[in-house]
Amino acid sequence: MGVRSVLRLARTWILPAIVLLLPATAHAQSSIAGNVKDASGAVLPGVTIEASSPALIEKTRSSVTDGTGQYRIVDLRPGTYTVTFTLPGFGTVKREGFVLPADFVATLNADLKVGGLEETITVTGESPVVDVQTAKQQRTLDLDLL
Repeated sequence: MGVRSVLRLARTWILPAIVLLLPATAHAQSSIAGNVKDASGAVLPGVTIEASSPALIEKTRSSVTDGTGQYRIVDLRPGTYTVTFTLPGFGTVKREGFVLPADFVATLNADLKVGGLEETITVTGESPVVDVQTAKQQRTLDLDLL
């Protein structure tokens, strides 16, 4: 087999095969999924989960737990993540240094504890304007008085 035959074979079969296999490796994305509960073990719907990493173009991806307390963040690149769980009225849980390998679904559950409920009330008011410099009296006369 000559050099030209090898080049022709490479151009005809090997290069197209490599081109077809490249998109398959590009789709080797990972996911993070799990459950969020409170300290008593009850599921928590509406919890916001944020996964942030320098590996992501947008730097942060987020999800919200459903009615059964489950969440899933999909299409994540392999890398090291910081995952944060937040819900008003509960303490925030943060997991730093969470390593996510390629083409893997990682399970990350969280238990949130009841936090301090803070409320700010702002009361504003103005005192009425009273003119103490001018003394003036007004009186309305009706027909009977006239």
